[in-house]
Amino acid sequence: MHDTYADALPPFSEREFRHLATAVLSLTSPVADLDAPDTPSDFDLSPELVPEIARAPLAPAAVLIPVVARPELTVLLTQRTDALPRHPGQIAFPGGRMDPTDADPIATALREAQEEIGLDPRFVEPLGYLDAYRTGTGFRIFPVVGIVREGFTLQLDAREVADAFEVPLAFLMDEANHRTETRAWRGQERRFYAMPFEQRYIWGATAGIMKNMHKRLFSA
Repeated sequence: MHDTYADALPPFSEREFRHLATAVLSLTSPVADLDAPDTPSDFDLSPELVPEIARAPLAPAAVLIPVVARPELTVLLTQRTDALPRHPGQIAFPGGRMDPTDADPIATALREAQEEIGLDPRFVEPLGYLDAYRTGTGFRIFPVVGIVREGFTLQLDAREVADAFEVPLAFLMDEANHRTETRAWRGQERRFYAMPFEQRYIWGATAGIMKNMHKRLFSA
């Protein structure tokens, strides 16, 4: 079906993925030590640029990594509208800033997914957190991995989301598809991860978080 990408990994079954994820991830809210040298960030491939990140307090946020329980597992992603002031047109996970009324980052991720794409949280089973991720735009992101059972419907918020689509999990977890690319950032060259899929350019924090997911699931 998907003959345009490297297929070194077999498709994951839901059972296999659930076993793998629950073995290494925790549902306990992570304590983010964002000054630790191994904290994932937008600058994993350009550590010399880390001092350029504003040292103002980082805004807490959460994203949902929605792994859809199809016969071949997929990850549900969004494309932001071109009208948004931050990251217009980019590929992203559903998510956003934590609200003071949110009990924890899981609550934030589920709320934002419902607001942005109409994903009913009753279809989502959180499996655990990846490592907190620091962005160059001032956010501390808590990524929540969740299984989404089939039968859900979506209703996109047209103000924020231009499209929603699915990418095979096996594609995203195959290192053959993890590219390193560069572009100018504040007058310097910044290196970053990218995982182009068909006509979709997945890069930046989204690709960085997927890279961390690969590390957590497959590194000893």
